Amino acid sequence: MTIGTLQVDTTGIEGQQQHAQRVFPLAFACQAPATLESATAWIAENRRELCDRASHHGAIVFRGFPLASAEDFDRFVAAFDLPNFPYEESLSNAVRVIKTPRVFTANEAPSSARLCLHHEMAQTPLYPSNLFFFCEQPAESGGATPLCRSDVLWDRLRVECPEFARSCETKGLTYSNVMPPQNDPTSGMGRSWPSTLRAATRDRAEERMRTLGYSWTWLDDGCLRMTTPVLPAVRTLGDGRTSFFNQLIAAFQGWKDERNDPSKAITFGDGTPLDREAVDVATRIGDELSFDLQWRRGDVALVDNYSTMHGRRPFAGTRKVLASLIAQ
Repeated sequence: MTIGTLQVDTTGIEGQQQHAQRVFPLAFACQAPATLESATAWIAENRRELCDRASHHGAIVFRGFPLASAEDFDRFVAAFDLPNFPYEESLSNAVRVIKTPRVFTANEAPSSARLCLHHEMAQTPLYPSNLFFFCEQPAESGGATPLCRSDVLWDRLRVECPEFARSCETKGLTYSNVMPPQNDPTSGMGRSWPSTLRAATRDRAEERMRTLGYSWTWLDDGCLRMTTPVLPAVRTLGDGRTSFFNQLIAAFQGWKDERNDPSKAITFGDGTPLDREAVDVATRIGDELSFDLQWRRGDVALVDNYSTMHGRRPFAGTRKVLASLIAQ
């Protein structure tokens, strides 16, 4: 695709996969020096096709584009002309630092923490349709972002654990987590309840939870245990595929800090516990299917949140990966 003097071509990327004749992730490389203006013009001209391809393939990696800062990333995302989903309006568990009205840090969890595969905010009734990541600075080592096609995972899970898959489909899931009164950046799920619920008082917090269908318990130390209404564990995609759309793996395997016990984080919608062996199978399949995006400075990834899970590998050194969400 060419806009003016900007030449962008599809490219191979190490570890690239293929599922049902769909390359995963699709990758575009900027073939010649470009300006931010020419890059955003190319995005604006091709945005409909790019969004369609992200839905078809599950994710797109943009490599070699002239982005260096949060502001550059903001302009890149804005060129798609998609509805912004501000971090402040989300029910995300993660502590993040806002950089622009559209851009924030991906997660402030310690570098030693592994963030398990998940669909962004699928543990809440409010989740984005797409998300963008931008690598401002890659880690010295580690720090890859694993990406996993959830429709492919679902097809395998139905074969290997058919009863568990049926329960996921028919019962749905509920999630519980304990939130502190102040942000805790030492935890991957340390966002405070005042920030999460945009509520300065308990009364306001209860009003918001009631509107969203949550149940809750106030703890003696000022923390809040919040339990979701029943949420779906699978999602039918626009072309008829089915996606394992949830935070099951992340909640069961990774929601652990001084306040939270993963064994109490998630149940089926009828309150029955999950089969640990089946969750381990889903986790194994996810690991086998994961494409590890090894970040290069300036990389951007567009991820279809309905069909593709993501996570984070532990890392050493300074890693600066920013995010931007797109509303449904």
